Amino acid sequence: MTDLVATIRRVCLDLPEVTERPSHGTPAWFIRGKKSFAQVWPDGHHQNDFPHLWCAAPPGSAEELIAAAPQTYFRPPYVGHRGWVGVRLDTGVDATELAEVIEDGYRVVAPRTLLAKLDAR
Repeated sequence: MTDLVATIRRVCLDLPEVTERPSHGTPAWFIRGKKSFAQVWPDGHHQNDFPHLWCAAPPGSAEELIAAAPQTYFRPPYVGHRGWVGVRLDTGVDATELAEVIEDGYRVVAPRTLLAKLDAR
C-alpha cells in the first residue's frame, strides 16, 4: 500500500503548482495551495474501511468508471455529489490507471494557465 501512496504522491506533486498538506487528517493535494483535487485514505474512511483515493473527475466520468468497474470505483461521501470519484487501492488498480485518474482530476480543477503548462510538457 505504501507503494501506491508514494505513487499517488509522486504523480500529484509532478503536476504544475501542486502542494501537499493534510486535510481532514489525510494527505491531500492542492493547486496553488487553494483548490483540492485529490485525497488519499490509506487506512480507509468511515464506512469505506479499505484504502482508497478520492479525486475530482470530469463531468460524467465518475458514473462511467463506477458502471464499468464497480469493484474498483465508487462514489465517495461528501464530494461524490460534486462529481468526484473514489478509487479502491486494494483491487489491483495499477499506477498508470491511477495517474490517468489523477491527471483528469487536476484538469477539472486547474486554471487554463496551468493546463497550458501541463500540455506543453
